[in-house]
Amino acid sequence: MSASFTRFDESQVDDWQEIDARFREYREGVVPRVIAHLDRLRGDTHGYPVDRYTHCLQTATRAERAGADEETIVCALLHDIGDDLAPDNHAEIAAAILEPFVDPLNLWMIRHHELFQGYHYRHFYGLDRHVREDYRDHPGYARTVRFCDEWDQTSFDPDYDTLPLSHFLPMLERVLARPPFEGAGLPDIQAD
Repeated sequence: MSASFTRFDESQVDDWQEIDARFREYREGVVPRVIAHLDRLRGDTHGYPVDRYTHCLQTATRAERAGADEETIVCALLHDIGDDLAPDNHAEIAAAILEPFVDPLNLWMIRHHELFQGYHYRHFYGLDRHVREDYRDHPGYARTVRFCDEWDQTSFDPDYDTLPLSHFLPMLERVLARPPFEGAGLPDIQAD
């Protein structure tokens, strides 16, 4: 069965109950879709010593070994997932995927990691490598510096003992199964 309306202003509660049931079912498949998208980062290294898939696994491995909490490890795993679709703005894609499920400071870290990471290479392009200092007073500053300096920028080592994706799957499933953070999403449908 499908909804019977052709315009929202003609819809009825039973239409939205049907749509909601299908949406909730579809939402249950988010982890396999995220994994499939992460898998698209395999292969081409774009000139880096490892491909982006390995880089993401390596970043998550380093975060875990440094004692990061599960949510931060998942953020590390997915931080570059947007490279395939938006190489010039990949941090926004990763942040959009994670936003309903993670703490606002982790979200800020992922959203700004691209800019903060530039500390390590912007000067080679004649750009200001210290631009991240503009955010020094933000509560997410230290977290993002640590993410970039200790885990992200160090994760291009083909000889590093990187944990496999299977190690991170239970964490990924738990984090992406959370109810949407801070009231995002819709409550259950109520009949008038």
